[in-house]
Amino acid sequence: MPMSKRERLEKTIAGEPTDRVPIALWRHWPGDDQRPADLAEATVAFQRRWDFDFVKVTPSSSYCISDYGVQDKWAGHIEGTREYVRRAVTRSLDWTDLRVLDPSKGALGRQIETLRLLNDTFGNETPFIMTIFSPLAQAKNIAGRELLIEHMRTSPDRLKTGLNTITESTLRFVEAIRRSGVAGIFYAIQHASLTVMSETEYGTFGRPYDMQILEALPESWWLNMVHLHGAAPMFELIADYPVQALNWHDREAEPDLANGKLKFKGAVSGGIGRWDPMHVGTPVEVRAQARKAIEETGARRLILSTGCVIMTTTPQSNIRAARETVESPV
Repeated sequence: MPMSKRERLEKTIAGEPTDRVPIALWRHWPGDDQRPADLAEATVAFQRRWDFDFVKVTPSSSYCISDYGVQDKWAGHIEGTREYVRRAVTRSLDWTDLRVLDPSKGALGRQIETLRLLNDTFGNETPFIMTIFSPLAQAKNIAGRELLIEHMRTSPDRLKTGLNTITESTLRFVEAIRRSGVAGIFYAIQHASLTVMSETEYGTFGRPYDMQILEALPESWWLNMVHLHGAAPMFELIADYPVQALNWHDREAEPDLANGKLKFKGAVSGGIGRWDPMHVGTPVEVRAQARKAIEETGARRLILSTGCVIMTTTPQSNIRAARETVESPV
């Protein structure tokens, strides 16, 4: 008898045998990510089509910061991400003007409504996890990439004031979704990469705020995943984070899945390149890479996925190839 999605995932996280390797892919929903009913409908339709082992809820990255005064627009990027057209911080003093957000109002309140709608559909049958951006990732979108790094190095105390405010807003949102039915969070880290900053800098401006949030997660949330973005991830700095799964660009950056498993105690999520072969390759190439990931990990502690979101234009045949591989990996 097939395992339930939760049982399959929990045994995978624990390194125990399962009936098959779990799989999940996720993407952005441009335009539809601006309204709860539309985002929920798009998310549900995608899951009904592919029956993944969990659902990552993917709102636009601005959902957590638009109430600070940030504005963005959909400009057609195939990744599904939006373009920022107005920042809330243009000078270092602006970090001290940020105020803690009320999670029941504005864009945060709309995301709570999205989760309510998803819970009405998924219930206990399909685990779903909410995307939470790290405070430093939120700060990047509030000020812009270059200005954030400039303020980090020229006005560190002011930036820390802003990060404290963002962290408190995030903690309040986490508390607000405690009873929403989520199985956990997808915690997106974008700056723990040596191409962006040093480990010392991330240890000062990233990790302390990450830990505040991750240590505050409810014990009942059993599927919390960290996404480690970037071409040179600070894997060792993140590997002890208190989460059940870790996702990174394993086909584009070190470590590979096998070595990642040696450094992280939970499940590793990845194995398929989101661009090549998932987007530009063939179903045969997708199956080959997926099978290689299963072989490399011994089909233990692996959640088959891409290292980040798939493109909005990813061929259906390639998604099908990945999904079918876990049913017939040989």
